[in-house]
Amino acid sequence: MLDPEENKRNVKAFYEMMFNACEPRRAIETFAGDVYIQHNPHVGDGKDAFISYFEKMATEYPGKRVEIKRAFAEGNYVILHCHQIWPEGLEYAGIDIFRLDENGKIVEHWDVLQVLPETSANENGMF
Repeated sequence: MLDPEENKRNVKAFYEMMFNACEPRRAIETFAGDVYIQHNPHVGDGKDAFISYFEKMATEYPGKRVEIKRAFAEGNYVILHCHQIWPEGLEYAGIDIFRLDENGKIVEHWDVLQVLPETSANENGMF
């Protein structure tokens, strides 16, 4: 049985490595399984497409970063609630969902992103 806490640690390390450290190839080589199924419509399917997309992103948007606000794990799924901060003031709230294989390697990803609004009908914030 997979350890949900270990899965959380691995997914968080993957996200930090590929997004903040701008090392998507190393992240895939370290944390991905035999396949990598992508559901984000802006990123191609598979490991090579992932690497190409995030290497280009690192070049085009130096200084981008993500803060993981929450992480949840159940079985072979991990969910991250993140704050993405981009150059020139653009910010997103994001939910990333990862499926891991029986070896604890990431094999599938879904995400939903929302631009942080300038105003809100409440004082609770996005995080």
